[in-house]
Amino acid sequence: MHLIHTIAELRDHLTRYRHPAVVPTMGNLHAGHLALVRQAKPLGDVTVSTIFVNRLQFAPHEDFDTYPRTLDADCEQLEAAGCDVVFAPKETEMYPQPQTFKVHPPTELADILEGHFRPGFFIGVCTVVLKLLALTQARTALFGKKDYQQLMVIRNMVKQFAMPITIVGGETQRSEDGLALSSRNGYLSVAERAQAVELSQTLKKIVQTVRDNPALDATELARLETQAMQALSQSGWRPDYVAVRRQADLQAPRTGDALVVLAAARLGATRLIDNMEI
Repeated sequence: MHLIHTIAELRDHLTRYRHPAVVPTMGNLHAGHLALVRQAKPLGDVTVSTIFVNRLQFAPHEDFDTYPRTLDADCEQLEAAGCDVVFAPKETEMYPQPQTFKVHPPTELADILEGHFRPGFFIGVCTVVLKLLALTQARTALFGKKDYQQLMVIRNMVKQFAMPITIVGGETQRSEDGLALSSRNGYLSVAERAQAVELSQTLKKIVQTVRDNPALDATELARLETQAMQALSQSGWRPDYVAVRRQADLQAPRTGDALVVLAAARLGATRLIDNMEI
């Protein structure tokens, strides 16, 4: 496996390949990331993972400075998973000057749900992903479905820019108790980790209710959302949203739509997100 830190070396190394399959990450890897790498292996002639903690997608009050940087351990796991190239640039390599050119995704997709509670988040995500896809010459790129809205935003960005890249979604990987794997799970205390499964259990209840009652209208779905928010609050969570939306565009559901339920909530100081397709 090749560990590369500079754009010049990356470009030189990738000249011998025609179809890179790329897995962008911020490092501090877990089994979900590694599943994406294994999924990428048959989809290209070289498997590339990027590791870069992107300042542009963090608000000033968020955890950019404390986000775990675990490059050595990440590389060991990536090599074991069959990754061929790791691109781990420094911030000055990615942004040698202020990144004044940025990608602004449409408000109807990017300013709802996560974008509402994290203003500017998807501008930072789209800008760095566009740059990483260009630098790695990606022809296939993989992103986890746990970040459902992010996956949709990136798919639409690639489509609208007519980029010759296939975006593939990887299924959410979960612990045995159902908690979605996330790098931020490491912030949880022992007691919080035991309680964290309540988020996925809440989503499961909504999924089952909707499947059992496929004729639920918008008012009844909104009632399910409210009840879920109240239940989480009563258990000590601080929920940002629990929302049943259309899978196609994350807008309000209509009869017959394929649906997804998404949630974000804080447990202690840790903000967790999850979703389940219905």
